[in-house]
Amino acid sequence: MKYTKLFEKNNVSKLCYGTLSLSFLQNRDTLERKVELLNYAYEKGINFFDTAELYDNYHILKEFIKDKDRDKLTIATKSYAYDRKTAEYSVNKALKELNTDYLDVFMLHEQENGNNFLGHYEAVERFMEYRDQGVIKHFGISTHRVAAVRDSIKFKEIEFVFPLLNMKGIGIQDGTVDDMIDAIKKAKEYNKFVMAMKIYGGGHLINDAERAFAFAGNIQEVDSIAVGMSTIEEIDANIAYLENNELNINIKNKIRNQERTLVVEEWCVGCGKCAKKCRQGALTIIDGKCVVDMSKCVLCSYCAGECTDFYIKIV
Repeated sequence: MKYTKLFEKNNVSKLCYGTLSLSFLQNRDTLERKVELLNYAYEKGINFFDTAELYDNYHILKEFIKDKDRDKLTIATKSYAYDRKTAEYSVNKALKELNTDYLDVFMLHEQENGNNFLGHYEAVERFMEYRDQGVIKHFGISTHRVAAVRDSIKFKEIEFVFPLLNMKGIGIQDGTVDDMIDAIKKAKEYNKFVMAMKIYGGGHLINDAERAFAFAGNIQEVDSIAVGMSTIEEIDANIAYLENNELNINIKNKIRNQERTLVVEEWCVGCGKCAKKCRQGALTIIDGKCVVDMSKCVLCSYCAGECTDFYIKIV
């Protein structure tokens, strides 16, 4: 497994396990099976794990890390905190539910630009206090927008940038893939740690997965790549892509038919909460029902978290 430096303090794996794929939003498997996957990945050299308050899966990671040397793991999480109170809630929730004394990386979730960041600045100030206390080791943002990456250089508080990046620019909300790469390069000039997400474009690029992985992996300024994985075969495949190894025929056959899609149950009541949440414009309410445009959907599943009746799922 290849490694890179995280702020010249901790060695982290180039491949980060994106645990949204293990959350109830996307995965209905057992807790035991999910922990088995995390253990398998760890044994293969992956020591970097990304989660979020929204994913509601801290309990899975708690079970995974309980018998590990915590200092050998890097855990990143994020929330939508906007003031002091919500920042404290998010940090305390993560610490308690993960059963850990500190968080390696804490991010503001889905930032749009510098003005958006300033709108959360009361929370940022509280996060800085936590960082001074060692409760948070590093602070950053996640985003699907070029503007947020560009504006990250204006803020010394931001050490870690987690942008959407793939070879076709699928899901980038305000520009092209070249625009995003330019912004990432500028962020790197200011010593930001860069981790790429959605390198498979929410599944749209899965049939060209090796090339899609290579695209992100070959961008020098990308320090780590977060990938959601829900099977052993997917873990093996991504490690193989990282290490430029040929997939064996067994893995090829098992991942070939693992394409996923977003399904809205026919008894959807058309409340519109999901459509409002979708930043990709992939959901529309037509004749009182939610309709999905899969050409726009990146399978983030954030819409599912808005559906109180659980009518939306990824299959």
